[in-house]
Amino acid sequence: MASRIPTRALTAGSRALFARPPAPSTPIAFSRAFHQTKTQRDRSNLLREFSLKDRVVVISGGARGVGLTQAEALLEAGAVVHALDRLPVPAKDSDFSRVAQRATSELGSRMTYHRVDVRDQKALGEIVGGIAEKEGRIDGLIAAAGIQQETPALEYTAEDSDKMLGVNVTGVFMTAQAVAREMIKRKQKGSLVLIGSMSGTVANRGLICPAYNASKAGVLQLARNLAAEWGEHGIRVNSLSPGYIVTAMTDSLFEAIPERRTAWPDANMLKRLSYPEEYRGAAVFLLSDASSFMTGADLRVDGGHCAW
Repeated sequence: MASRIPTRALTAGSRALFARPPAPSTPIAFSRAFHQTKTQRDRSNLLREFSLKDRVVVISGGARGVGLTQAEALLEAGAVVHALDRLPVPAKDSDFSRVAQRATSELGSRMTYHRVDVRDQKALGEIVGGIAEKEGRIDGLIAAAGIQQETPALEYTAEDSDKMLGVNVTGVFMTAQAVAREMIKRKQKGSLVLIGSMSGTVANRGLICPAYNASKAGVLQLARNLAAEWGEHGIRVNSLSPGYIVTAMTDSLFEAIPERRTAWPDANMLKRLSYPEEYRGAAVFLLSDASSFMTGADLRVDGGHCAW
């Protein structure tokens, strides 16, 4: 028998709930429509702790590679992104431009590019300060700028070592410092993510990069110390340590040293290399309220490489 709910018995909220679609003509159909509509109504609240809506995030090394991939994930989660890199302004047909265009046309957000060398403390401070002034806040940082050089220890020059540590440790430090200063100035909480590496925990068998590995160990220790200092301000600092990633750089490396194509995957428990997209979720997790009680920690995503 058909049933109807008297309009006068509904509250204003209930009338809005059942306005679309029209109330079905049977109790079973009505129940299904109720739960379907309620699900649609509540969907914006599902896993809301992962939302970065309207948060302002700075990403160094954000013009390409893993940094750009993570930037796109943050945009999808609702963040406004400011990418820092030492490269010239990305070309209109670049991956960066594609992501920036998607941010405005599809995601209702925006991504802005700033050219800077993270070793230039003065310029870095001015750019980050300008971002904070324009946006009125900075909520997060991914410090992903870094370089790599494979050279035997006996052949390493002091100049090369200084450059490696200057970008990978001092540059990360100064970027975190610039962002934290703006947060503390505004009495604002936030989350900083320093990109380390599994190479900061172990020595890579068959990969000759002593200065790089030392620099990434420095990043992990830096994150712990900054977390200890800035925790009282509500600023969380963690590191993210990827394993081997398939990039243009590793592809060219495999061309030069083909045996690594099989040796590297065999060194972890999943027997494969990772892809930049596999670190999207980690970035959102560490910057969002989903990790609100996590600081001074290293999130290692290495396929089990270091767990043997």
